[in-house]
Order: sequence, then structure tokens, then C-alpha cells
Amino acid sequence: MMPSSQPTFRALADPTRRDILRHLAGQDMTIAEVAQNFDMTRAAVKKHLTVLSDGGLITVRAQGREKINAINKEGFAPVFDWLSYFDQFWDDKLADLISAIEKDHSND
Repeated sequence: MMPSSQPTFRALADPTRRDILRHLAGQDMTIAEVAQNFDMTRAAVKKHLTVLSDGGLITVRAQGREKINAINKEGFAPVFDWLSYFDQFWDDKLADLISAIEKDHSND
């Protein structure tokens, strides 16, 4: 059975968390480094990072006394899987439309 993608989509639902992901896409960062980019407390940033970690979108590793946050590329798989379903759905619908148009034109 596939794990639920709900935590991943919950993590992506918030614009601040999406902004944090953009920052982490450039480099791994500590909580303090992430917090420097936002007008919020370190505690608030830590809560956002926890949600991102719970959603599998980032990893957190200890480096001495610091916690280093990094993008987890594999964590985006549920998003790609979900979107690919709709990609295939629209490919099928467009193929049906093309077939209908070609059939209609062949009857002219």
C-alpha cells in the first residue's frame, strides 16, 4: 500500500513553506539561516521546517550543535505521481478529441 501523500500536500499548502523550499533549493541551511530570510521568530520557522520534514520534503541532520535542513528530492515523488495521473488524463482526452476531429473530417 502506498503511503499517504497528505503530509506532503499539507507541507506545500503554505506559501511560507514553499518560500523556505526555494531557499533550501539553493543551499542547505540551519534554522537560523532560514530565519534570516523571514520576518518571523526562529520558533515559527522551526514549526514550518517540522511540517516540511513530516511531509518528507526536507531532511534534517545534526552537524555539531546545529541542525542542517536540506531538500529531499525523493520527497517530491508523491507530488509528481499525483500530477502525472492528471497529465495522462489530459493526454487521453486530447487524443480522443484529435480522433473525433479526424473522424469528422474524414466523413466530409
